[in-house]
Amino acid sequence: MVDVATFRANFPEFADSTKYPDPQINFWTGISPVYLNPCVYTDAPTLDFVTQLFIAHNITISRLNQFTAQVGGIPGAVAGPTTSKTVDKVSYTSAAQLVALDNGGSWNLSQYGIQFLQIARMWGAGGRQLMPSGDALRH
Repeated sequence: MVDVATFRANFPEFADSTKYPDPQINFWTGISPVYLNPCVYTDAPTLDFVTQLFIAHNITISRLNQFTAQVGGIPGAVAGPTTSKTVDKVSYTSAAQLVALDNGGSWNLSQYGIQFLQIARMWGAGGRQLMPSGDALRH
């Protein structure tokens, strides 16, 4: 079971309880079972890990929304990652498409979301049986 102390220990970048308050972490912890089926993530360490990635992703987005509101923007407005920006003679370009997952939607808005979605897709793929070439089953 994930609690605030465990989450902060495993993700120390969220140690600042002013920026990332305990009630917010508790909220996302409490709602996580709606999104994370324990029948899929059948072992506790994996369920705890994806729960923490889920929390980290959502509080990262929340923090971005808080910052946007503080500077006069509209919190929750949808914007993709900045890929190119020019100010005077200075230009900045990033290749966001190199790290974004196909059909990742809002999970692509944080590193935690990308990692979460990668794991979710692996767990959802089911088992695989590999055989050497030429050893296909014959009827």
